[in-house]
Amino acid sequence: MAERLKIPKVPGTVGEMAAEFAGTLILILFGCGVVAQVVAGELGDHDSIAWAWGFGVTLGVFVAGRISGAHLNPAVTIALAVFKGFSWRKVPAYIAAQTLGAFVAALLVRWNYSEVLAKVDPGNTIKTQGVFSTLPGNGALPVSEWGAFRDQVIGTAILLFVILALTDLRNNPPLANLTPLIIGFLVVAIGMAWGTDAGYAINPARDFGPRLASYLTGYETAWSDQYGNVYFWVPIIAPIIGGLVGAALYGLLIGRFLPSDEPQEPGDLPSADARDARPSEKIA
Repeated sequence: MAERLKIPKVPGTVGEMAAEFAGTLILILFGCGVVAQVVAGELGDHDSIAWAWGFGVTLGVFVAGRISGAHLNPAVTIALAVFKGFSWRKVPAYIAAQTLGAFVAALLVRWNYSEVLAKVDPGNTIKTQGVFSTLPGNGALPVSEWGAFRDQVIGTAILLFVILALTDLRNNPPLANLTPLIIGFLVVAIGMAWGTDAGYAINPARDFGPRLASYLTGYETAWSDQYGNVYFWVPIIAPIIGGLVGAALYGLLIGRFLPSDEPQEPGDLPSADARDARPSEKIA
């Protein structure tokens, strides 16, 4: 008797949440890990931070891309829901998984670097708070929370604008196996060009999850900046606004002028053949 045809199982929301959790976990393990190494271990510099964050994004996208589309960022998820038809029903689940992945990763970094952090900053002060969460002017330069807000809107707008260009099958995107690498390079470039005013969080989950982890492990000032102002809301609200601005500008300046004959599912990475794209929205 002929062998029964096996149809690959397409993951539902739970599988997509698992992928977003794992992908964001990988991203933050490399991101917060490199900052801890530079700040507490005095190994590396700004460039190593920028490159490690970029590689973290690349590896996180490789981990989660096939299953969930590898948003790894609430600003990406919300922008795709507003402009690209991503299911609003999945938005809370994606954001929760991303934030939890960032939180767990930050706890692992905090645990692993506990000895050197205690040596450098026994009081868990603003000196090493930036290992886990961002600060205006990186905690040292004269930038206000509103200056940081402006910076995060611009930086995240750049992120979403270019991500949509890289993943739009109607455009001229890289093949699927190169897209994560190019997105990682994008994050490196943002870090090198837009890292001064606010530490380029450009991702609410990347900032809030580790910020919560640091607060629960002894950083009493985690919710504030170096001026004593409540700051945690800036890298949450500003990236969401920036993501919407960037996605809107992409549609206005590029998307509406592209041909409309290439099908693409919301949140998919491009492939060599559009027919091979993961059907993320066909099966819930």
